Formats: sequence, structure tokens, C-alpha cells
Amino acid sequence: MAHLRSRRRLALAVPVVLSLTASLGFLPAAASAATVTAPAARATGNGPNLSYVVNTRTDHRTIESVEREITRNGGSVVAGYDRIGVIVVHSADPDFAQEIRAVPGVDSAGATRTAPLPAQSTTDEGAPKTLSAGDIAAAEAAATAGQDPLEPLQWDLPAIKADKAHGKTLGSPDVTVGVIDTGVDDTHPDIAPNFNRADSVNCVSGKPDTTDGAWRPSALESPHGTHVAGEIAAAKNGIGITGVAPGVKVAGIKAAAGSQGFFYTEAVVCSFVWAAEHHIDVTNNSYYTDPWYFNCTDDPDQKALVDAITRASRYAEKKGTVNVAAAGNENYDLASDSITDPSSPDDGTPSDRVIDPHTCYDIPTQLPGVVTVAATGAKGLKSSFSNYGLGVIDIAAPGGDSTAYQKPEPPATSGLILGPLPGGKWGYMAGTSMATPHVAGVAALIKSTHPHAPASLVKALLYAEADATPCTDPYDINGDGKVDAVCEGAKDYNGFYGFGTADALAAVTK
Repeated sequence: MAHLRSRRRLALAVPVVLSLTASLGFLPAAASAATVTAPAARATGNGPNLSYVVNTRTDHRTIESVEREITRNGGSVVAGYDRIGVIVVHSADPDFAQEIRAVPGVDSAGATRTAPLPAQSTTDEGAPKTLSAGDIAAAEAAATAGQDPLEPLQWDLPAIKADKAHGKTLGSPDVTVGVIDTGVDDTHPDIAPNFNRADSVNCVSGKPDTTDGAWRPSALESPHGTHVAGEIAAAKNGIGITGVAPGVKVAGIKAAAGSQGFFYTEAVVCSFVWAAEHHIDVTNNSYYTDPWYFNCTDDPDQKALVDAITRASRYAEKKGTVNVAAAGNENYDLASDSITDPSSPDDGTPSDRVIDPHTCYDIPTQLPGVVTVAATGAKGLKSSFSNYGLGVIDIAAPGGDSTAYQKPEPPATSGLILGPLPGGKWGYMAGTSMATPHVAGVAALIKSTHPHAPASLVKALLYAEADATPCTDPYDINGDGKVDAVCEGAKDYNGFYGFGTADALAAVTK
């Protein structure tokens, strides 16, 4: 099984065809009105029309002055996030970023992409493969009283003791997890009961779009966000699967569109600010911010992207949001002195570049305060693809792995993670993208148990309650006699598993 490099793309999608309808016969209510309005973008200059972020001081006089200079220098303001001093701009002036950096009050500025607006798009998702009727029948036959029909295939729930946690609580409906992703199909029967429409939004353009259903993926877009949402909070309703926290709410915060599903900085900034201002308790971030896998702070454009998303994610945490993010799927040691990144910029012409992960950051996962999640397989070992690194990984959770490497115990048949897909289907995916919603679900259970806990305490409990998991040494995941990765650190804190494997039962035990 090939594992694709991006967290936002599924390694393998296996739709489960059941005789259930995705339509529940209602239209979701409109979300709250957008708080940011701006004139339509206009193209000036003689270059491609690109998107930029301009980061400024947060006083109104400076922001107004900078916005005037943006217009004077051929830019058009798309959205302004005054509380964090980030302005989203479109411009066709190839010298725009350089010129605006010289303006008093501007801390940094840079292009968020290398492709002209709109972004180029292609698909590279794994080919769909249906689950056999025999496997479905076997799962339903194995289901015990109180289990959803496909729950026996979810080896990942007992791996973090979520099945035992559900005996105590399913989580509080007052807790919401924001799924910053490719969109969520809120009509899916496993998601509809727990969907929070008022806090859902489309942030793809860099400003909130609260049009009814704008948070959903189209038929041509990735099912990634729907799968993630179901892993977190699929309802325990006698249908399909069960989420880690099946009593909490999920909100869809769409930050990527098109078949390629690029997550650009302006969309990510919009998403974090939306989460902050709508008091969302946890955000799930199973992606990296395009087009640079690693953003190097010695490059003025990339530095601006790090600055903008750092401001937005810190603002969300200050408002009480716990931000959880995927570590990535390349088996990189993120604590090493150098990494070869062959994929950036992924919206243009990528080339091999050697980067220093101490000064070049995968965002948002390597930003201060963000919970960085590694993936484990059905045997509890680091997934073959999962990035790692002492001092970088905070916690681990099931993300799946090749069944040839880590085979689950029956009645589960696949080493991947089962979750909902748009259109009333279910399927398997694998990646740190799948590990992250397990941790987000456990964080939601902690918040349910301690409703007044600030983000810092929720994170502290998440780490303190994790099951200490010692290094796998030697780590020869494919059994070919060669070491595939080196784990450093102690039993209770190391480069493969951080503070350990997430524990849902401990999360609900006061």
C-alpha cells in the first residue's frame, strides 16, 4: 500500500456500500453571519494574480495606514483580521510583497501560493475499493449489545480505551470540535446527529462564507474531512461506526477546495480565527499548509506564512481552543538536522531542497502550543509512514498501517481506520490524518469532563493521562532486517510516541 505524502490526501479509501441513505430530509440552518467584509479582489500589474498575507501591528491607526498603502501599491484587501494584525490581499503586481514590506508598521508579508488564482488542481487519491458484503455481515454478527453495526471493525477504539470510556460517558453536546479540512458532509447519518451548523463555515477564500451548506465537499472533492469528522464524533445511533467522542458536536470549517485540496495560508488563518471567535473547544488539523511542506524563516515569503498562522493559532488558544495537528506521513525525523523536501512548492514546480527543521517549519503542526500527533498501527507500534522526532511529537494515536505490517485481531480485518465517507458510505483511510482526530476526540472528552478547563489544562491532562509507550528498538516495521527509524528518549517521553498513546478512559475518569 502506498502512503501519499500529504496529510490532506487519504492513503487509501475503501467505501462501504450499505443500504442507508445519506439524505435525512432537511436543510441545515444558516451559520452565523461573517464578521469580515471586504471589496472584491481586483487584478492590477503585469504578473499573475496571487494571494498574499500582510502582517502588521494591531492598532487601528497602523492597520488603516497599511491598508491605504496596499491599495496604492496595486493590492486589493480581501479580508482583515485586525485582532491579530493579518490582512489577506490579492495583487497582480510581481513586486507587491517587496514593496509592502517597506511600509511602516508591516512586520512581514508574502505570497501564499506560487500558482495564480484560482489554484491548479489534480487528484492523487487512492483508488476506491468496496468492502465485501462478507466483511459487513461478519461485523454485524460480531456486534454486541450497545455496539454500532460496524464497530467490531474499529480496532482503534479499544486501542485507546474509547470503548470503555463510552461506558462512562459519550461526551458533552456542549463541546464542539472544529474540523479544519476539505469539508464535512453533515447529511451523513453518522454525522448529522452531532453536527453543529451554527459554527460551520467555508474559509477557502480567506474570509468566512456562511452560505447554507458551504462547509460541504462537492462530489469532486476529497472525502477526507467527512472521514475525520466521523472518527471524532460519529453518533452512537445503531448506524455505521462509533466516534471517539460520540456525544460531542463537530463543526465543518472548510479550508480546502478542488480535487487537489490545497490548504492555503489565508484559509487556515480564517479557520483559526473563526474557531477562536465562535468558542470552538478543539480544532482538528489533518493537513499541512500549502504550498511549502516546510516554511523557512530565512525566506521572506515563507516567514510571513509562519507569522500569520502563528498569530491565528495562538489567538485561538488564547480564546480557549486546543489545536491538534498531524505530524505527517513521510517517516521523517523532525528532530534531525536536515531533511530533503522533494515536494515543494506543490502548486508549482517542486524541487529537492535540503531544509533545517529547526528553522523551517511544517505549519501548523510545528507551531508553538499545537499538539503534534504521530500515528500507530494495530499492534501499537509507530506506523511505517508516521513522522517522528524527540521534542516534536507530543502524543500518539491510531492512524492505521499496512495490514502486512500491523494486522489487527479479529473480527477487524483491516489495519486501516474505518470512518464515514460522503453520500452515506463508510471507508478505510490511513495516515497521521487519522491519528489526529483520535486525539482531538480524547481532548473533547477531557473538556466534557472538565468543562471550565482552559486550553493549557486540557493539554496538560491529555499528556499526563496518556499511556506511556516505550521506544520500539529496533524498529524494523517491514521485517527486512534493516532499521526503518530510530527512536530516542525514555519510556514516558520519546520521539515515536511523545508522552504516550492517547487514553480515552482516563479522559473521562475524574
